[in-house]
Amino acid sequence: MPGVTLVNYGLGNIQAFANIYQRLNIPVEVAATPEQLAGAEKIILPGVGAFDWAMARLNNSGLRDILDLLVLERQVPVLGVCVGMQILARRSDEGDLPGLGWIDAEVARFDAVQIGDAPLPHMGWNDVQPISNDSLFQRIEAPRYYFLHSYYVVPRQQTEILATANYGNEFTSAVRKGHIFGTQFHPEKSHQWGIDLLRNFAVQ
Repeated sequence: MPGVTLVNYGLGNIQAFANIYQRLNIPVEVAATPEQLAGAEKIILPGVGAFDWAMARLNNSGLRDILDLLVLERQVPVLGVCVGMQILARRSDEGDLPGLGWIDAEVARFDAVQIGDAPLPHMGWNDVQPISNDSLFQRIEAPRYYFLHSYYVVPRQQTEILATANYGNEFTSAVRKGHIFGTQFHPEKSHQWGIDLLRNFAVQ
């Protein structure tokens, strides 16, 4: 079974992901250097906080070039989580730095027209509606996940929307472009639904 490599650039709950994969008996490693990342077979790119902060940390980590090589040239599957999903896009309303640009998308802020009196950040549990039940959501019944965010990804290609959720209005909660995946929610905080999703990513 291919192992999963967690990208440690200083953001995200690395240990929570590692604990899940260890309980699943799926090989897992943490990479903080290009050398540690070079042999990755599956990559998870976590993230918390602001878009520019995440991009600055990643750009300064020494991992950006090897990530581009692995994902864009070698087609290694990658899963971005929360801000790790948002930085897959080209840009964000939250900041000025360019994103990775691995998916043709922008990141927008929830506004009052969309969510009415609902508070920001969007925090808590939400039902998720997969567009397709293959890949990440395979054999997951009534998926429900934990969210914590004020911004969301807007793909230009509708075919790259893997799932939606509703917070006043429908928004993209997961994306897929070939071997590139992203979830706005936190599977590592989402009980059995999250465990099943992380298993699906590892074994597909």
